[in-house]
Amino acid sequence: MKKIGYTALWLLCCLGFPVCAQKAPFRPVFTNMTEFGISLGQVRYNVNLATENVEKRQTITAQTFNGVQLRPKLAVGGTVGIDWYTTALLMPVCAGLRYDLAQPGKKNLRVFTSLDTGYGFAWLHEDPTGYETRGGWVISPGLGFRIGRPQNANFILSLSYKRQEAEADKPLMGNDIYKHETRVYNRIAFRLGLSF
Repeated sequence: MKKIGYTALWLLCCLGFPVCAQKAPFRPVFTNMTEFGISLGQVRYNVNLATENVEKRQTITAQTFNGVQLRPKLAVGGTVGIDWYTTALLMPVCAGLRYDLAQPGKKNLRVFTSLDTGYGFAWLHEDPTGYETRGGWVISPGLGFRIGRPQNANFILSLSYKRQEAEADKPLMGNDIYKHETRVYNRIAFRLGLSF
């Protein structure tokens, strides 16, 4: 009788507590985000000593982030891109972070933030005779959406700010001794892409 009583008590205790299975530990995996889009901004420049113009500019931008998903919400890696400005073609090579703002789960829409910082090179830029264009430091924070299941390929929509520095030496004319430009490209980039 005591055995039946202990067995019944044990069964009641087991039924009263939820059963929890062990969760498999997270393993770091490769991750990729490839995006294409348009960057928007305004440019102020001098036509001559007395006239200054401000123009709106729309240019093409593309980038790919390749890294390791260290945690369910955090990925660390490198970003390589190409930004075509009206007067320069620059290739930013950056260290990058991607962080999901919401807890990863089975949701089909997730919000993420991004941060890329590094140096933009003028490797692909072709200068006219007498000109020399050089790249500079770049920083690009952003916010985006991933659409699709976490374990599958996802569609990406992102919005980011990009600050790209560059320099250019120009040919001398007339009484010029030195002709040097320091440029700062401030752009808002809208991109579409895929993530896996």
